[in-house]
Amino acid sequence: MPIRRLPPETVNRIAAGEVVERPASAIKELVENSLDAGSTRIEVEADGGGLTRILVTDDGCGLSADELALAVERHATSKLAPQEDGSWDLLNISTMGFRGEALPSIGSVARLSISSRPRAGGDAHAILVEGGAMGGVGPAAFAGQHGARIEVRDLFYATPARLKFMKSPRAEQMAIAEELKRQAMAHEAVAFTLDLDGRRTLRLSAEHPGPEGRLARLAAVLGREFQDNALQIDQERDGVRLTGFAGLPTYSRGNAAHQYLFVNGRPVRDRLLQGALRAAYADYLARDRHPTAALYVELDPTYVDVNVHPAKAEVRFRDPSLVRGLIVGALRHALHAAGHRASTTVASAALAGFRPEGGGSPSFGGGYQPGPSAAGFSAWQAGGWQPSPSYRPAAPMTLPGLNEATARVESIQDWGAPAFDQGASQPTAGAVFDPVDFPLGAARAQVHETYVVAQTRDGIVIVDQHAAHERLVYERMKREMDEGGVVRQTLLLPEVVELDPAEAERVLAKADELSALGLVIEPFGPGAVLVRETPALLGEADAAGLVRDIADDLSENGQALALKERLEEVCSTMACHGSVRAGRRLNAAEMNALLREMEATPHSGQCNHGRPTYVELKLADIERLFGRR
Repeated sequence: MPIRRLPPETVNRIAAGEVVERPASAIKELVENSLDAGSTRIEVEADGGGLTRILVTDDGCGLSADELALAVERHATSKLAPQEDGSWDLLNISTMGFRGEALPSIGSVARLSISSRPRAGGDAHAILVEGGAMGGVGPAAFAGQHGARIEVRDLFYATPARLKFMKSPRAEQMAIAEELKRQAMAHEAVAFTLDLDGRRTLRLSAEHPGPEGRLARLAAVLGREFQDNALQIDQERDGVRLTGFAGLPTYSRGNAAHQYLFVNGRPVRDRLLQGALRAAYADYLARDRHPTAALYVELDPTYVDVNVHPAKAEVRFRDPSLVRGLIVGALRHALHAAGHRASTTVASAALAGFRPEGGGSPSFGGGYQPGPSAAGFSAWQAGGWQPSPSYRPAAPMTLPGLNEATARVESIQDWGAPAFDQGASQPTAGAVFDPVDFPLGAARAQVHETYVVAQTRDGIVIVDQHAAHERLVYERMKREMDEGGVVRQTLLLPEVVELDPAEAERVLAKADELSALGLVIEPFGPGAVLVRETPALLGEADAAGLVRDIADDLSENGQALALKERLEEVCSTMACHGSVRAGRRLNAAEMNALLREMEATPHSGQCNHGRPTYVELKLADIERLFGRR
């Protein structure tokens, strides 16, 4: 078959298929144009799932009559400018768009009309494009002082085959709403509204730029619960800054749909984020649970390539390991700083389970506050008694060497009551500290020999003694393993593992890191790795399977997670079996010692499987259960 030159209209429709995949894609491109125009208000309307009609209105800089004619031509853009030597720099992109494809692509497959009035002044003008056929520019009515009004009708009417691949109107509406929410999360200073089939489904007012405004915007999009259970992130390394918010481990979801990454204000989908979140939360969540997070990466545009795909939904970092390491490190730092804080949803779920006798479901007000939180802990310290710098829970548990297959844990009864130096800590001379002012309060009872009930100044705390003690033992085991190193066992017969040459090279490049975790490997010819030693904790480990899992992790995430996760899983199992069990009767000193140890141990708000270790109920909420409020 001879080679033929395709006609321009066919070329345009082929290109349009890359940029405009579905109605949500068209709205994404139009909204990004509005953002680049400096808009502070963007209104979106969509009918019939966006296939019948799309309308995007903004208050940006607008377009003049001459610019309107250029705007609908392919590869015409105001966002790139030639350099002094006449070349065009595609590595220093500071705008959302830059390819000059969106408007002509939409116009080639739909009926597109654009009316605009420039901010610089002058009359409003409009242009119409139908199936790639461009009309002339003429005067038009325009309600605003400046900005643009872009209407798209009968999307894909010029390519009817594409309509067969569209989903239901409801599914397309959900995709549109999700896309607009992503844009709104990235630009909190811009007001957004969305109408679907004439019904207002989203209305977001502009927020002040900065962490507080961003958190308010995230709360409006993701829900108030996210705001109550979010940890602030703000770290910088080698010119890359990471900000945003991540949820507490106990505020987790069943899928990864609530994980968002923004790079220089651009919503992107990147496997790097999922791998980094998995690594950061691996110690706190079960494998079938996923954290929530909205993370914002800011770096020099020359260090990230946004010209990877016409849809601009993917980026490529010049140094992905730096970005990944920053995300993992910042998240772990925030999780550590959260201390024993648990999510407010734990208490809300507990309250929802109560049903007053003889009545229906109680209705709770919106005044519930998280607790005890890091902020609450600071307020407790500032407002009353503080433990002295020498405070430590007395007589901590001791563990034998970690190279044993099982661990024996000393009885909790050996702890004794914690000793405090109250001398310089008293707020006033002669004041007596009341234990209910501790974040987790004073133990009052043990219920069913499983749950410790403690009284706080403004509520009660119910602790699952086994889950709480399991986390305490686990954290101590990890600390001792870090201090003493991972004990290794030498294989009687070293095992040769055959890999793809590229996989073998990646694994061998991490030899030092793996050695620190107890796995000693060395090269054994092209595409082969020799395993000499394995972590003693793993017992009779499948060395070949472990190395292959590590190779897969390195290929997908850039880090050897498999070995670390296996070690942590063994430690978690040992901690579970070595912890005080449900059904064990505790005396008052033992229960209070457990509470004080929880307050001093990071991550004690959830067990090793991501379940909460305690529930706090505020007195006000309890009173509502009995109609006292």
